[in-house]
Amino acid sequence: MKMYRYLLAPVFAALAIPAAADELSLDQISDYLNSFATAQGKFTQINDDGSVSTGRIWLKRPGRARFEYDPPTQALVLAGQGAVAIFDPKSNTGPETYPLKQTPLNIVLRRNVDLTRSDMVAGKSYDGTATTVTAMDPESPEYGNIQLVFTDAPVQLRQWVINDQAGSATTVVLGEMEFGPRIKNSIFDIRAATENITDGR
Repeated sequence: MKMYRYLLAPVFAALAIPAAADELSLDQISDYLNSFATAQGKFTQINDDGSVSTGRIWLKRPGRARFEYDPPTQALVLAGQGAVAIFDPKSNTGPETYPLKQTPLNIVLRRNVDLTRSDMVAGKSYDGTATTVTAMDPESPEYGNIQLVFTDAPVQLRQWVINDQAGSATTVVLGEMEFGPRIKNSIFDIRAATENITDGR
């Protein structure tokens, strides 16, 4: 279950970050995140122990996301109805749930994203190739932090890195994303997913 919590700690095959890119402002990154209401694509998760998981991601702002892991993992993470639920196929209990507003996913899933006013943004850095925004919940530092990595021309979210309190790091790399697809609200329904999984056992 720990590896799936990395999606919540503190918000894609790996794409190479360009050799050079201009530094992005928080306003530019906010405009990028506000430029789409829906998105879908593939992701690759590289865990701290070197293991790799793959899957598909669906986003629908405000407040909805779905991370569906490929076999053999077959885990499911849903954001919807103001909560985030983690479904572990190895568990005989229901999903672990957390308030969405207490997770970094809330930053990118808000109706109107304004990173200049977000109390979760702890810093911004630039290394000549990418702009990294570090976010954490100031009231829950035990969740660690998440680093969102963006490049420009055009602005893109390339990956995020989750650092927990124990010093472990997990990277989620985004593959090619499709923006603006029609996505049904039903795929983010936590209650329905819980009932389906329970009925399937």
